[in-house]
Amino acid sequence: MLQRKPNKRRLARQPRGRIVFVLGGASSGKSEVALRSAGRRGPRAFVATGQGLDVEMAARIIRHQETRSPDWETVEEPLEVEAWLSKHGPRYRTILFDCVTLWLSNLVGTGLTESVILTRAGALLEKMRGTGARVVIVSNELGFGLVPVEPSVRAFRDLSGRVNQCIATGADEAYLVVSGMPLRLK
Repeated sequence: MLQRKPNKRRLARQPRGRIVFVLGGASSGKSEVALRSAGRRGPRAFVATGQGLDVEMAARIIRHQETRSPDWETVEEPLEVEAWLSKHGPRYRTILFDCVTLWLSNLVGTGLTESVILTRAGALLEKMRGTGARVVIVSNELGFGLVPVEPSVRAFRDLSGRVNQCIATGADEAYLVVSGMPLRLK
């Protein structure tokens, strides 16, 4: 019996998401740059990892929400971003993930080890690619300041740097934002 070769046109290709990484210091304007970079193609999801656990953070979240147009669907997902991307991500043409640093803080707070967190960062990129969407990722650059006195704070800063390197390497585009001005890194 003859075996037929698969018809290349019939094989459905999994759409491959485009990943844009936006990195900057605190209040550098990175979230605004990320919103502009995300564009207007909908449907759009804003995946927020911040939690309003105190008055200042709750006010910060409200200020961020006010900068977005109402056509963004806000998803509050402090921990299981990879699972959300797998289940819901393919519905969207644009996804903005803000921010990696708060996600890391949430993961560290659950007691996960550095190796597990680094594995999850790799899985995060894989799930983002699998959505077929334009995914814009926001993260803080923590390495430009003074070396923290506390060992736990130094460890978090170092972990954040390693995760940022992983994401930047896997991203299609990467930007560093300083004073509201994006500098393209790749």
